[in-house]
Amino acid sequence: MNSIFSHMKWIMLVSGIITCSMILSALHPSLGLMLTFGDTLSGDLSNIIVRNWGALIALVGGMLIYGAYNEPNRNLVLVVASISKSTFVILNLIYGSAYFAKSGIALVFDSVLVILFVLYLLLHKSKK
Repeated sequence: MNSIFSHMKWIMLVSGIITCSMILSALHPSLGLMLTFGDTLSGDLSNIIVRNWGALIALVGGMLIYGAYNEPNRNLVLVVASISKSTFVILNLIYGSAYFAKSGIALVFDSVLVILFVLYLLLHKSKK
């Protein structure tokens, strides 16, 4: 468990950079959806929703990078990232089974991160 503490900065940095890659969905919604889910939506409403979704995910990635270097705010960043990533995983498990072939890597990646982040938060609290 000490390895979680000693490597959390790098875990947050790498996961933040990868999470920031979702800015692609904000810049090019149909490509972002195709790469993430293997499907796309069309129309003005989908442009609003997908672009906003991509920007918010990229924002969480930016927060992870910030939290990697700013330890006083790390817990808040990890809570926000855990909630965001858990929401993505749960919604996909409920509604997205048709997309698992394409979204599976992101689901596993986010699930592992949520476990690491929650373990860090629980162990960090117990260390105080």
